[in-house]
Amino acid sequence: MGVRLTSVAKSFGSFRAIEDVSMEIPTGSFAVFVGPSGCGKSTLLRMIAGLEETSGGEIAIDGRDVTAVEPAEREVAMVFQNYALYPHLTVFENMAFSLRLARRPKDEVNARVGAAARILQLEEHLHKKPSQMSGGQRQRVAIGRAIVRQPKVFLFDEPLSNLDAELRVQMRLELTRLHRKLGATMIYVTHDQVEAMTLADHIFVMKNGHLQQAGPPLVLYDDPDNRFVAGFIGSPAMNFLPARVTARDGSRVFLSVEGSDHPFTTELAAAPPIGETVEIGIRPEHLAIGPAPGLPVTIDVAEELGDVSYLYARTANGQELVVQRQGSRERLDGTTVFLSADPKHVLVFNGEGRRLR
Repeated sequence: MGVRLTSVAKSFGSFRAIEDVSMEIPTGSFAVFVGPSGCGKSTLLRMIAGLEETSGGEIAIDGRDVTAVEPAEREVAMVFQNYALYPHLTVFENMAFSLRLARRPKDEVNARVGAAARILQLEEHLHKKPSQMSGGQRQRVAIGRAIVRQPKVFLFDEPLSNLDAELRVQMRLELTRLHRKLGATMIYVTHDQVEAMTLADHIFVMKNGHLQQAGPPLVLYDDPDNRFVAGFIGSPAMNFLPARVTARDGSRVFLSVEGSDHPFTTELAAAPPIGETVEIGIRPEHLAIGPAPGLPVTIDVAEELGDVSYLYARTANGQELVVQRQGSRERLDGTTVFLSADPKHVLVFNGEGRRLR
């Protein structure tokens, strides 16, 4: 049954950090809580771990209500951002610490630590102290310390934040392989949506203590429920343009953008009335460059990365856009081009930021 949260809330005095959050995390899944700093994702993780008390609602792990259960009895293991290793102990001793504290038999301790070391490729480092190891190796030791406890749920609180860019990519791959090997339920907190997209099979997007949307990564990418999710998920971020509904033809809607004589179009089951102001969202890879008609923009800067180019453009009224191009190496800096988009990739949001479909 994994982890289930029902109407969970958390207050710090008069401040509501978490507001009526409900979610279901299936057994064996890799779930990621993502959102900007202060959105409540780490508080939510700490409540699952039992390190923060709830102000309301229920938390269940594997079908058991653990809302009032002590952390040590919840069968969870947490990996923190700062490793939290004992510097005077060896890798083996760090990984074995919780088992020895629980007075587990020596043979069992050796077996569990040995198995975790093999999974994490730490067998040759068991005699070392943390100071003799790289940041990535130390993070693997911290993960190994969690593995030996054989928990029902692994909790990760931004574990890669202290690593450099190359190590973060490497550790993302290692975490994915680890999840496949163990088949355990893992819940991971990050503010980095690239980490969320690459690691998760289920993403929970948080903002100001509220759950905005939950689902598989590509569902959130292709079909966001609101402007916040649309803008947060994806790198480079989605482009947004103010527009006005100028005409309708059945479910087909014509959307006029200032500075362009050629409207964008899309299909909406419940179209807003003609004259209403909305906002359209188009991802950089869905903007096509071609001859007029289209939205005229001037290319300020072009970033050529070999296989892909990012063109930073500006409309006549100063609206900034990013266009992604595959394969082309044509230099367009300082030129004016015309942009268009396939109607199926034009998303529409109302004045409150809610997606119109």
